Amino acid sequence: MRKVFFLAAIALIIISCNNKASTETATTTEPAKDTINYAYLPDGHDPDYWMPGDMKNAALALNAIKGWETGNIDMAVSTMADTVVWKSDGFSGKVSKDTLRANLIDFWANTSNVKVMMGDYESVISKDKKEEWVTVWYKQIVTDKKGKMDSASVVDDIKIENGKITVMDEKQRKFPVPKK
Repeated sequence: MRKVFFLAAIALIIISCNNKASTETATTTEPAKDTINYAYLPDGHDPDYWMPGDMKNAALALNAIKGWETGNIDMAVSTMADTVVWKSDGFSGKVSKDTLRANLIDFWANTSNVKVMMGDYESVISKDKKEEWVTVWYKQIVTDKKGKMDSASVVDDIKIENGKITVMDEKQRKFPVPKK
């Protein structure tokens, strides 16, 4: 009986040591959560409000840009809602798809070539699933019919609702003209 008790006691000690070791390992490998002190907080939501979004939205936004770049007006406007909030340098307003089509026709009447060099893009969705945006970073070179070239670095924030573009918010920085 002593042998059985002695062996059972040794087995319990070994088992409790193994359990303690595995518990210690589990707690020491878990990363500690650092507190992040932001200099600024977003207005209206938490800093971690956004998650990766559907890349189909990125494809939609890229197709709109490709349509503009190639002069394929039907391709560009097919991605747009019936009305779009358009914001760019010197303009901010709500316009119809027909107005966008007319503006693209006017643009291409004076343009011979557009070249887009895509930098990157990101699709995001809010945690509450109420907003979906695609941000696109690229460089563009526009050549008019007289051969004058203009280039800019562009960032577009594009809101997608129900599979259509409803907001196009463009920011651009013109490149300096090279000295002759």
